[in-house]
Amino acid sequence: MFGYRSNVPKVSLATDRLTVRLACERDAYRLADYYTENREFLKPWEPVRDQSYCYPSGWQVRLNLINELHKQGSAYYFLLLDTDEKEVRGVANFSNVIRGDFHACVLGYSLGQKWEGQGLMYEALQPALRYMFNQQRMHRIMANYMPHNQRSGNLLLRLGFEREGYAKQYLRIDGNWQDHVMMALTNLDWKPTI
Repeated sequence: MFGYRSNVPKVSLATDRLTVRLACERDAYRLADYYTENREFLKPWEPVRDQSYCYPSGWQVRLNLINELHKQGSAYYFLLLDTDEKEVRGVANFSNVIRGDFHACVLGYSLGQKWEGQGLMYEALQPALRYMFNQQRMHRIMANYMPHNQRSGNLLLRLGFEREGYAKQYLRIDGNWQDHVMMALTNLDWKPTI
């Protein structure tokens, strides 16, 4: 009757080739493996990552914070896993969730090098975007990409994102300020809760 209850949402979305679910404490080793294996591959596309991204202990600390963000509803960190949930193939993060009169968030994602070019990110983001629109009631989901990352731009267009602008020196990637193309996907059927 008076058992322990977690406020962390239990979200697991299935696709033909993936399980897309929220990260949890038991994923420290999987995430350390993913970032170790893809460290050089992801380097040109991400902010500078410290060495703790390659160690389960670093991920344990990070996952405790992510767990709190999930509870607060201010971020949702999804893992793209094989259907047996043994290996992280990629990540998709919905961060900076703002509600009130904005109901928006920012999407970021990465895919492991050996999984690139197989349509897995497109496959994973479709149900994740539906979840954010339908369950988390987002009105806008924003995503940005560097102009020379045409694969990312094509993915966002295929998902229905529209170009909204261009930001010079928007984000520090691999230690350098990089321009970004600003994209957004809007839920045209959004209605306030009663």
